[in-house]
Amino acid sequence: MVAAGSRCDRVRTYDAPVLDDILRSVRARLDEVRDRTESLREEAVRRGPGLDAAAALTAEGLSVIAEVKRRSPSAGPIDEDLDPTALARAYASGGAAAISVLTEPDHFAGSLDDLETVAAAVEVPVLRKDFVLDPAQIWEARARGADMVLLIVAILEDDALDELLVTAHESGLHALVEAHTEDEARRAVDVGARIIGVNNRDLATFDVDLATAERIRPVLGDDVIAVAESGVSSPDGARRMAEAGYDAILVGEAAVRSGDPVGFVRSLREAP
Repeated sequence: MVAAGSRCDRVRTYDAPVLDDILRSVRARLDEVRDRTESLREEAVRRGPGLDAAAALTAEGLSVIAEVKRRSPSAGPIDEDLDPTALARAYASGGAAAISVLTEPDHFAGSLDDLETVAAAVEVPVLRKDFVLDPAQIWEARARGADMVLLIVAILEDDALDELLVTAHESGLHALVEAHTEDEARRAVDVGARIIGVNNRDLATFDVDLATAERIRPVLGDDVIAVAESGVSSPDGARRMAEAGYDAILVGEAAVRSGDPVGFVRSLREAP
């Protein structure tokens, strides 16, 4: 457990052993990141604002966020020897609106180096996908080239979520605020999130069901950019999310395993 009064005591408890293990790993790295907050802020300010992710995700048709993902707790190894630059460029060639890069090292084999190399290689917005608990991680994301950052409602109390959204705005980043349930979706709306993702993967069981996104979409209303995350592995799934009212989908494992990232992304874009 973290010390009382620290920012991490605003992390919500969740009955999901794997998630709890991931968060312990994240907390163990936080002090080192916090110690560099000022230098990270200075570097982020030097970079200026990131690319306009909101515009990218609301272009005509169904937008695709394609992910650079080496492994995951649910899938195990996916492609631990992948070339993040080559994969990201392939996604962009297929019409991806944005690229998601896993940066969590212990459970996803990701890194900030992957983020930085991808951001330098493509001309579309890049999302830092990690378990963000502290403003220092947001400054770090922009300092390393991210244009978006993931904020997971399930692991954050409302005051922490609000602070992180404010920091994202200050740093020049868009925030993709992720919900898994109707209650989490309402919290995301209430805190003023502009881009809200609904993850079809259950955090406790890792089961995936596209009906989750279909059920939760009405909760988001019409004033947000809606992103369906996880579970889409074919044009049929992409079409289903588009018909449910989503502006974009985030695709990870299926994109990495496709063997043809250009064609795979293109097929999802064209499905609706």
